[in-house]
Amino acid sequence: MLTHDCSAHARDDTTASGGAGDGWYDSVAHSAPVHLAEELLVQLQQVSGLPWWLTIVVGTLSVRTLITLPLATYQLVIIAKVEALQVEISELAKRLRYEVSVRGKERSWTEKQCRFQFKKNLRRIVSQLYVRDNCHPFKASVLVWVQLPLWVSLSLALRNLSLDQSGESTSVSLQSELAAGGALWFPDLTSPDSTWILPVCLGLTNLLIVEVFSLQRVNPSRFQKLVTNVIRGFSVLMIPIAATVPSSMALYWFTSSLVGLSHNLLLRSPKLHKILQLPTQRSDSPYRDLLAAFISKYCR
Repeated sequence: MLTHDCSAHARDDTTASGGAGDGWYDSVAHSAPVHLAEELLVQLQQVSGLPWWLTIVVGTLSVRTLITLPLATYQLVIIAKVEALQVEISELAKRLRYEVSVRGKERSWTEKQCRFQFKKNLRRIVSQLYVRDNCHPFKASVLVWVQLPLWVSLSLALRNLSLDQSGESTSVSLQSELAAGGALWFPDLTSPDSTWILPVCLGLTNLLIVEVFSLQRVNPSRFQKLVTNVIRGFSVLMIPIAATVPSSMALYWFTSSLVGLSHNLLLRSPKLHKILQLPTQRSDSPYRDLLAAFISKYCR
C-alpha cells in the first residue's frame, strides 16, 4: 500500500504538471462519475453513522437493489419474449424458404441468390417481430452498460478514499476513518486482506454464479462452453487481484457478487415469473432442480 507521504507527493506532482503526464487510468480514476461515487459513499456514511465496512455493504446492497435489480428483471422479460418468438420464427422461416425456392425457380435464381434472398427477408421478418413485441435483443444488454460503469466507479472511488487520492477536502481524515473502519480479520480497509479470506470468498462466489448459469443450459454450444471457461478463468484471476487492492475494494467486490448471486436466484422464482406474466418455466421447482444438477455434476 502507498504511504500517505507518497500519495501526497504524487498528488502534488500531478497538480504541478497540470495532469499532462496522467495516463488513461488516472483520467478514469479522477473522472466525474468516480468523484460522484466518492461523494455518495461519504454522505451515506455520515448520514447513517455506520462503520465504514457496513457502509460499503449497505451501499452495495442499495445500488444493486435499486438500480441493477430492476434492469435485471427487465432483461429477464426481454429474454423471455425473445425465446417465446423462436417457435414463430422457425415456422415463418420454413414458409419463407419454400416461397424463396418457388420464386427462385420462376426467376432462375442461383443457389447463392436464393440464400441471399432468404437471409435478407428473414432478417426483415425477425426485425418486424421484435418491433411488434418490443423485445429487441439489444435491450437485454442494458444491464451490462449500466452495471459495468457503476462497478468501475465505485471500485475506483473506494480506492481513492483508501489511498488518500480522492477529491474530498477531508481526504486525510477519511483515510484514517477507513483505516479503523474494518471488522473481524480486515480491521484496516486501506490495506489488502493479508489473510486472503475476502479474495477467496470473492472467487468462490463468482465461480458459483458461473456454475448457476452453466447448469441451466441443456445443450450448450462450443462457443458457450468457451465463454463459460473464459469467465471461470477470470473469476480465478480475480482472487490474486483482490489480494493486492485495499480491503475496502475487495469487500465491495465480494458483497456485489454475493448480492448478484442472490438476485440471480430470486429471478428464478416461479412466483416472480407469475407476477411478471412470463411464460411458464420448464419446472415448478427450479431451486430443487438446480441443486440436484449441481450435486449430480460435482458430488458424484
